[in-house]
Amino acid sequence: MRRTTTLRTALSALLLLGTWATASALPASAADAPARSTEAPASPELLSAMQRDLALTRNEAVARLAAEKTATAVERKARSAAGSAYGGSWFDADSGRLTVAVTRAAHADAVRATGAAVRLVRYDARQLEAAKKSIDALSAPAGVASWHVDPKANKVVVNTVAGHRDDNDVRAFLARAREAGPVTVRQAPAAPRIFAAGTVGGDPYYTGNVRCSIGFSVHGGFVTAGHCGSPSAAVYGWDRSYIGNFQGSSFPDNDYAWVNVGSGWWTVPVVLGWGTVSDQLVRGSAEAPVGASICRSGSTTHWHCGTVLAKNETVNYSQGAVHQMTKTSVCAEPGDSGGSFISGDQAQGVTSGGWGNCSGGGQTWHQPVNEILNRYGLMLHTA
Repeated sequence: MRRTTTLRTALSALLLLGTWATASALPASAADAPARSTEAPASPELLSAMQRDLALTRNEAVARLAAEKTATAVERKARSAAGSAYGGSWFDADSGRLTVAVTRAAHADAVRATGAAVRLVRYDARQLEAAKKSIDALSAPAGVASWHVDPKANKVVVNTVAGHRDDNDVRAFLARAREAGPVTVRQAPAAPRIFAAGTVGGDPYYTGNVRCSIGFSVHGGFVTAGHCGSPSAAVYGWDRSYIGNFQGSSFPDNDYAWVNVGSGWWTVPVVLGWGTVSDQLVRGSAEAPVGASICRSGSTTHWHCGTVLAKNETVNYSQGAVHQMTKTSVCAEPGDSGGSFISGDQAQGVTSGGWGNCSGGGQTWHQPVNEILNRYGLMLHTA
């Protein structure tokens, strides 16, 4: 059942199936902190991909990865220091530092002491999240693409689909949204859509007439997108042999699922680089801040990079709203659904949907991996 030409080829084939059963398994709670490593911050191929997709020099890519790792570690300390005055945070690529919004100047020095920059704002995170939660309870028309809390703007951003802002139902939705709290409106170039695809030979996994991509290895299987299959649906690998079933799946409202692996298949803690970069080991699931670089692996468009644009965004697909999504500037296309989002060596989430393509560009959302692990009580496999 396996390709046997070289170890590298074998590992690449196995990645399409999920995880490596003999690898150490860690619970999600134990996988939050980035692993310390004496290795280079990234492979030459990964640095090349960042140079291509983020318009960086090699030295800039190396420096950015180091700065993002520091910002990820600082974020928790800064949030604790800000206390109830915390208004959100983001990574500033220009300064290479984490910026933390606070509502009271008295907390600024304590936040600065953690290594973060500070910005004074009007609304704290709890007020903004409460406003977003109220908007989540509304029924959004097709002309509304998504909404999320933007800590830099200190408002809830509602994205309307290009050409639809003046639709009567959109204007009515925006009026109700503004009653919930501080809201600003921006334009999305296109309506969001999921990235599942019809059956095409030679790709990672199939269920029914749908092809999707593996997300991340977990003990006993892998995680992927919920819209790819319903509970108990059979899953077949790249060679069309049976590998398992969807053990849990949620879509819409959420967009996550997990599949058990058996029947002679086994799993590896690796994200496939598709020859663009070397296959990437997964060492944890520490969540990257807004503004950080992030890359995606999928069975259609393979490996692409971008940045984290927003967190906890509600996405209004035609099938229904999906909550708690992370928006990125990474492109994707049909068949990439369920695939891996990774920042450095830290698992971030599974590809859900977006707009655009990898020829003209676009944006893509992912469902955070830690939410999936916690929902199903799964353990992430790490190297």
